[in-house]
Amino acid sequence: MNIKLLIDGGDMKPGPAIAQQLGPIGINMGQVISKVNEATKEFKGMKVPVNLDIDEKTKDFTVETSSPPTSELIKKELKLEKGTSDHTNIKVGNASIEDVIKITKIKYSNMLEKDFKTAVKSILGTCASVGILVENQEPNELIHKIDSGRFKQEINNKSTETESEKRKRLDNHFAKIKEEQDAKIEAEKKAAEEAAEAAAEAGTETTEATQAPEGAETKPKEAEEEKK
Repeated sequence: MNIKLLIDGGDMKPGPAIAQQLGPIGINMGQVISKVNEATKEFKGMKVPVNLDIDEKTKDFTVETSSPPTSELIKKELKLEKGTSDHTNIKVGNASIEDVIKITKIKYSNMLEKDFKTAVKSILGTCASVGILVENQEPNELIHKIDSGRFKQEINNKSTETESEKRKRLDNHFAKIKEEQDAKIEAEKKAAEEAAEAAAEAGTETTEATQAPEGAETKPKEAEEEKK
């Protein structure tokens, strides 16, 4: 019997959903949690797919883990809580090519791509959808440069260590990008608020203009009575 779970790496806990799946089998839940947490501890802070292969007669089981989704690995590598909902306009991080290669090495055995350089380009595609710059550039632009030989040495050597000075330059570049983004968002927010206020004022003036002045209907009647 196979049971598929998606758990927090190294932090699986007992709960109603887990009990509902494992309870009817009569398997020791404490042992399952312990083994799953041990198998996924290197992915702490990420969602990890887990498959439990259970022998219903003996209650023995094996734990098989898949590497977390690429987006989760990217966020962990850059210490991000979440990606962006607008990857075209809002960037949330700036990775090095070594970061991308490191993630590629983790995912490679589960990827369809059999050529490592092609796999690197696939990871770059995910970086673009998450809102991550790579080497200060849009990931999709970098894909074309890799086809032209850029980062050939790093990819061939499968380099995964980013020099501290390089990391500092990447961080400083992104700090400027974020400052510009925040200023733009604040300006757009202010403009929207001013437009809403202007629309509200215009609506109020229109309403007042269409309302008849107090006593407007009674004056003609009073005039007619005076004539009589």
